[in-house]
Amino acid sequence: MAEDLMAGDRRLPGSRGHGRWAFRNGLCPRLCRWPVCACSSDEVMTVLLHIISRTVALMPLKPALKLGRGLGWVLGSIVKYRRADVIASLKSAFPDLAHSDVRRIADEMYKQQGMNLIEMLRLSALGAEDFEGRVAVEGGEHLEGALQGGRGAIILTAHLGNWDMLGVLASQRGYRVTIITKGVKNPALNRFWSGSREQLGLKLVPAKESYRACLRALRQNHLVGFILDQNMTEEEGIFVDFFGRPACTTPGLAYMSAHSGAPVVPVFAVRRSLSDHKILVLPPLEPVREKDKDTIRTATQQYTSIIEDMIRSHPEQWIWMHRRWRTRPDQCARLKEPGIERLSLA
Repeated sequence: MAEDLMAGDRRLPGSRGHGRWAFRNGLCPRLCRWPVCACSSDEVMTVLLHIISRTVALMPLKPALKLGRGLGWVLGSIVKYRRADVIASLKSAFPDLAHSDVRRIADEMYKQQGMNLIEMLRLSALGAEDFEGRVAVEGGEHLEGALQGGRGAIILTAHLGNWDMLGVLASQRGYRVTIITKGVKNPALNRFWSGSREQLGLKLVPAKESYRACLRALRQNHLVGFILDQNMTEEEGIFVDFFGRPACTTPGLAYMSAHSGAPVVPVFAVRRSLSDHKILVLPPLEPVREKDKDTIRTATQQYTSIIEDMIRSHPEQWIWMHRRWRTRPDQCARLKEPGIERLSLA
């Protein structure tokens, strides 16, 4: 059903015959024939996501992005989704900022995420050509140099700017890309996102099954994308400093570099204007040489500090609503005391 909706004519609203096409081949007759009552809510949501994606793709780019900014404003100022967490995290990370500046960064952050959502939906319908002429790449030679060793390269990145486009654009430029993904809790949204990205050339590997698959990809001189700015449980991560606070972080990237001998290349996306982006490729970091805990922790701290520096340069473009410091050392210590039941901190 969803594929049928996505495969139709792409003529723009207002073009000749568009109204007849929308009625004869569009949503009304299809939805009327569709036994909605016999379908699950996930199936309904999957179709709706494709409808929304197609609708957004039909809009001119800049009005669509302004719509995204409006949606972000609603999320942050009306719904106030995790706004208290956002303000608290910003104040902790930037203690010298005035409250008005903290609020300004928070407001813009929600609008940035709204634009990212619009571009994600357009990307699902239009593919990488939607970014044609809007993305400048700085430092691309570093990636080419890293691959000359024949051991692949691990891409270190974060939820900064429109991170979602990085793997897709790399794939469209001929690189073989494997992305480690935790997925999202909503099955329909997860299916929509992963399906569209795989159609665009990415190989998505669930985090719990990723290690061996990524090592195989690196042996084939492919790229492996690793997002390192997510909170981990005590069992999954180690604590390193992030904006002056201990943040539980996966050591998986450092271990993967040590096992494979692959260099780590920091790559970040930043938004330059309403519709234009820049991809920053930084010089590659040497592979981790040892697998002992101290070496792994030092490497993980180095990666996290690089991410922090990028966020400090573009604070409004990071997802401050993510509860990055949710797992705390004091909680972990209490859970290890005799007589205290282990709880999930995820």
